[in-house]
Amino acid sequence: MPSQPVNNPPNPWAGAHVEWIDAPPPAHLKVFEEHSRSILSANTSPDIPFTFSVNPYRGCFHGCAYCYARPTHQYLDFGAGSDFERKIVVKRNAAELLEASFMKPSWAGETVVFSGNTDCYQPLEASYELTRECLKVCRAFRNPVGIITKAALIQRDIDVLRELNHVAAVRVHVSIPFIDKTMSRRIEPGAPSPSVRLRTIRALADAGLEVGVSVSPVIPGLNDEQIVDILEAAAEAGATSAFRILLRLPAEVLPVFTERLADAYPDREQKVFNALRDTKSGALNRSAFGARMSGVGARWDAIERLFDLTCTRLHLNRRRDSDMTMPETGGTTTFVRPGSQLSLGL
Repeated sequence: MPSQPVNNPPNPWAGAHVEWIDAPPPAHLKVFEEHSRSILSANTSPDIPFTFSVNPYRGCFHGCAYCYARPTHQYLDFGAGSDFERKIVVKRNAAELLEASFMKPSWAGETVVFSGNTDCYQPLEASYELTRECLKVCRAFRNPVGIITKAALIQRDIDVLRELNHVAAVRVHVSIPFIDKTMSRRIEPGAPSPSVRLRTIRALADAGLEVGVSVSPVIPGLNDEQIVDILEAAAEAGATSAFRILLRLPAEVLPVFTERLADAYPDREQKVFNALRDTKSGALNRSAFGARMSGVGARWDAIERLFDLTCTRLHLNRRRDSDMTMPETGGTTTFVRPGSQLSLGL
């Protein structure tokens, strides 16, 4: 197994940075608690199918080499590498802030997605229970929810999710970019194994929840040959929908991913980057809206056809009402403020 990576690219917002002469020391977990001013993040990107998200945590212990959220840690004067994985910020007042947001007259009951950046069920959630408390707020207000996670910990909250699903729309997607356990461990070292995630899909489906699979990111030359196996295993576990996103390598994500890939699969490094360029018009990243999460060219067309044909064969995505984590609401909302006349009559 490769060693735990500690690459921490220089923060472009910082005036100075440290270069280790020898090997850098191990990165140990540090938890920073904060009382935030707000919890609802508003998205204005036209290629993301939701407007509001909740991120109870900044940084993520899962340590996925490809995580596009890494650069956001730089706004905290942390790095996008090992800092992102081991310096985790916890928003202690997340549930209180969410309740306050829902009480504002301007809130109309739009779907809230957990989370827009880092995994809302990463290991610290086991003790802090911030996501669980936020879901309880959504249940009280009957507010629709979408969730995307890699973590089996979501099974702890099946009771709250079932109650929420009874009064509002809920959709969960479990992220499984690899079916190969060894590859998963090397590229996403802190995340549960693929088999654990498949069992999580089964548990959610058995609880009567709508659950799908996110085959994201698709990494040409590394995991594209696993797409069919992932979709088949997810469908067998009870998934009813699926989506995919092409690998994104913005800003400081590129050196982190490059280091991890070279350490884990030195024989595949050039193959992966050549394949990625084939899907991004010769570049390693395309940041423009509408282009950053999908590809172009013959190779990407073949990936898309394979994905779509497999979904059709497995009866995934039979309901084309939405994308990604957005639950169907039928153009209406179940949202109601506790104590209102409407809530008393429901």
